Amino acid sequence: MQALLQKVRQCALCENELPLPPKPILQASCQSKILIVGQAPGAKTHDKGLPFDDKSGERLRAWLGVDKVQFYNPRNFAILPMGFCYPGKGKSGDLPPIPLCAQTWRKDLLAELRQIKLTIILGKYAINWHLQSTQPITELAQDWQRLLLSNQLVLPHPSPRNNIWLKRNSWFEETLVPILQSKVSEIITDHQC
Repeated sequence: MQALLQKVRQCALCENELPLPPKPILQASCQSKILIVGQAPGAKTHDKGLPFDDKSGERLRAWLGVDKVQFYNPRNFAILPMGFCYPGKGKSGDLPPIPLCAQTWRKDLLAELRQIKLTIILGKYAINWHLQSTQPITELAQDWQRLLLSNQLVLPHPSPRNNIWLKRNSWFEETLVPILQSKVSEIITDHQC
């Protein structure tokens, strides 16, 4: 796994398509228990070099019921976005992840993650890859009981841009977040024994 991660972090396959120099950002260990699958790093993440070290990350950690130390421990969480480098800005937000990244690295990385007990899926590109689905995020998040049977959950992106969605879907934080926190706690506690 370490050799593979080193190769990924040195990847420059898409450098001609990126607005900034390649800087693959991910976190994983062969002992990771929870996989978080997002879209691609944003500009702030590119600058900092640390995934979810922003307001979105604060909300995600609150949803998960973990602190920064737990979150950034690769034995607890693997963080593998669909694209490892910042793809650039589009008309209504960041551009989609560059497909070559997932095509090149995803299967090999996932094959090394043999201890995963829960996969948390954020965003349509991650949904398309991991669930082979084009269903809306809201429908998939509401279908949490079925997805949890296969140790998967779809969450809305924790970005402050989704505050309206969260207000319209109060069931998410009232019902699903406590279940998510319980599941994460159970996995991490079991991992520490």
